[in-house]
Amino acid sequence: MIYLKVSNIKLNIEQTKEDAIQEALRIARVKETDLIEAKISKYSIDARKKQQIVKLFTVLLTVKQYKGRGKNVQVLKKLPEHHYEISGTEPLKHSPVVVGFGPAGMFCAYLLALNGYRPIVVERGSAVEKRIEDVNHFWETGELNENSNVQFGEGGAGTFSDGKLNTGIKDKQHRIHYVLNTFIKHGAAEQIAYDAKPHIGTDVLCKVVKSMREEILANGGTFLFDTTVTDFEVKNGRLVALELNHKEWLETEHCILAIGHSARDTFRVLYEKGFVLEQKPFAMGVRVEHLQTMINQSQYGFEDNRLGAAPYKVTYHTKEDRGVYSFCMCPGGYVVNSSSANRMLCVNGMSYQKRDSSNANSAIVTTITPKDFPSDHPLAGVELQERLEQKTYEACQGKIPVQRLEDFNSKDTTTAFGKVTPCVKGAVQKANLHEILPEYMTSAIQEAMSYFGTVIQGFDDPDTLMLALESRTSSPVRIVRDETFESNISGIYPAGEGAGYAGGITSAAIDGMKIFEQFISRYRPFE
Repeated sequence: MIYLKVSNIKLNIEQTKEDAIQEALRIARVKETDLIEAKISKYSIDARKKQQIVKLFTVLLTVKQYKGRGKNVQVLKKLPEHHYEISGTEPLKHSPVVVGFGPAGMFCAYLLALNGYRPIVVERGSAVEKRIEDVNHFWETGELNENSNVQFGEGGAGTFSDGKLNTGIKDKQHRIHYVLNTFIKHGAAEQIAYDAKPHIGTDVLCKVVKSMREEILANGGTFLFDTTVTDFEVKNGRLVALELNHKEWLETEHCILAIGHSARDTFRVLYEKGFVLEQKPFAMGVRVEHLQTMINQSQYGFEDNRLGAAPYKVTYHTKEDRGVYSFCMCPGGYVVNSSSANRMLCVNGMSYQKRDSSNANSAIVTTITPKDFPSDHPLAGVELQERLEQKTYEACQGKIPVQRLEDFNSKDTTTAFGKVTPCVKGAVQKANLHEILPEYMTSAIQEAMSYFGTVIQGFDDPDTLMLALESRTSSPVRIVRDETFESNISGIYPAGEGAGYAGGITSAAIDGMKIFEQFISRYRPFE
């Protein structure tokens, strides 16, 4: 068999992936009778010329023979695939414990289970079926379950998001392919394997997460839902046990700590136990909402969704030397109340797979550095988040504060919506965000919004909606680890976004994979 990669296939917007495969065969001069398999490797949209939008494809062909002709055709030795090898020889006394079942913990536990390590997953939130009920109940009533919500529970914070899977990390080991193909195996659409901007959608991601849990169970894994790690027993600088829910102890010498960026109580326990923590820059700001038809018109030149709901990405550097940028953009999505602590409020963005709501939303956030923190304490960034989330909650008695951009610019309380009305999960209340956010944040966002209007027509429309507070972009603290992925307490492996080593679903999943690979280089599986 011969593997061919056919690149730079340009089609018009009416053509399909089947047309791309036929064009690849034509370019490579391969007969149908010589074709064994064909699949799309990459798909993107080039909309720089609105009157001549182009679909760009890369196609992988497996063929019986190839005569070495064809422009943009590369002969591959084999198709890209991720490999790992178990070389560890040290025996395990107890099962490794994976704390947190977001992407990092999920993929680490998944690989441990498939390879005979019998992981125990400890998740403070509920299984995804109950978690969905808890989240919907909160959105409908405002009654929060502090351990089972948009931030905590099976699947992690990304479960109630757009489910975006694109990442900018380098990937010579083809771990990204493994992550995407695993999601597909468990129910995600095949398109995520080749789309330049892949997303799953929260409705599908919930099913994928449950399916991965079931495979872990079938391969010897154990799950402890509604269970919080409340303490660590350490002897001679090494982990020996974990306290669960303040009442029982679980013996283990190995803990993959994938707690997520909202586990502030756990951060405080780590600090008290002598773990090395350090401050980390992050970002905060607001969610903005526009009509999706307006974004489509600006990006593609037409209002309908024939190419799907259009995404965007914007960045700006202010006169005061602050970065402002869009984050977690959700085409055809919803702004959601994503609070995880009583009397504190934060928001996030979410889309279903179809991305078919009337509004587009994204976070517009400004960089927050340690110089903005209230002290040099390792958890000072957490303290800053909490202060602003409390202020946001108090401003509208637990409802999401929302303000029109025109009112934001004039510092007036919004009294009526215009052409854009909120697409929101949770209650909202018209407000004045200047009474909530610090001046360095409001001035940076105001300056940036004016500039963004020159990049995307209508972005700074007076009726644009701004909702507060977007505060959980990434972790404001890093749990320091060494080249073996262990913290200063031996046997603890800080992982993923909460530990400060990833940003987004795919990069967090890959971080969990790396810890698994390090683990199997030292320890052998159970017999």
